[in-house]
Amino acid sequence: MRTHVSDIALTAIAPVIWGSTYIVTTEFLQGFSPLTVALLRALPAGLILLLIVRRLPKGIWWWRSFVLGGLNISFFLSMLFVAAYRLPGGVAATVAAIQPLIVVFIAALLLKTAIRPVAVVAALVGIAGVALLVLTPQAALDEVGVAAGLAGAVSMAFGNVLARKWKSPETMLTSTAWQLTAGGLLLIPVVLVFEPSMPVPTVPNLLALCWLSIIGAALTYALWFRGVARLEPAAVSALLFLSPLTAVLLGWVFLGQTLNAFQAVGILFVIGSIWLSQRPPRGA
Repeated sequence: MRTHVSDIALTAIAPVIWGSTYIVTTEFLQGFSPLTVALLRALPAGLILLLIVRRLPKGIWWWRSFVLGGLNISFFLSMLFVAAYRLPGGVAATVAAIQPLIVVFIAALLLKTAIRPVAVVAALVGIAGVALLVLTPQAALDEVGVAAGLAGAVSMAFGNVLARKWKSPETMLTSTAWQLTAGGLLLIPVVLVFEPSMPVPTVPNLLALCWLSIIGAALTYALWFRGVARLEPAAVSALLFLSPLTAVLLGWVFLGQTLNAFQAVGILFVIGSIWLSQRPPRGA
């Protein structure tokens, strides 16, 4: 039981740090295109980890690394930043919050796990909690941004379940290095062909990119994929509700945003959702 709790706690660090993505992107990376930020977040982190582990994929793990890197890194991060730039943070977070619900059904399809009603209820409660936390009457909808958020959620849901299904023979740090590097490499031709030239980075830009890459990718993805391998898909994906919760708290602390009664209820919903999702199956 103690090991299970520590696995949850370590995995939860990742979505908490990811909750800083919106504030870092909007406050310190204005003028950067979404795909460029995704590339600068993924590839340096992957190369740093490769220098540490000094191992390359073998056999089928070459194409599997690129499949997982495409789903979990390049496509997901691209859609994440498109949504972050085109939508208010609250709308983007609410759209992304559907991922735990998607994971429940993808895990049933690919892993043959039973669809537990409590997991579905927990996901719905979490989505409602995120909506109460971040949506405002002034929230504007952008069709491209909403579509990007949904596409990113589906992509990472598939990637997380496949990562658990395939189970890399290497350490989690090594497989994380492969995925981040592969995802970054897949983004290079797209950025070169379709994206405008990157502005000359300032010191705040560089610090923001270092945070997103070293802490927000290299460290967090290693912790996240460790959790994906050890915890039930529904349990680990529910921890993603911590990202919008962290984003709201960061806005309250650093941007002077207020917290109202609806947001307080949303916090309780999110905490309740995570608690429900971590309950072991009956008879486990």
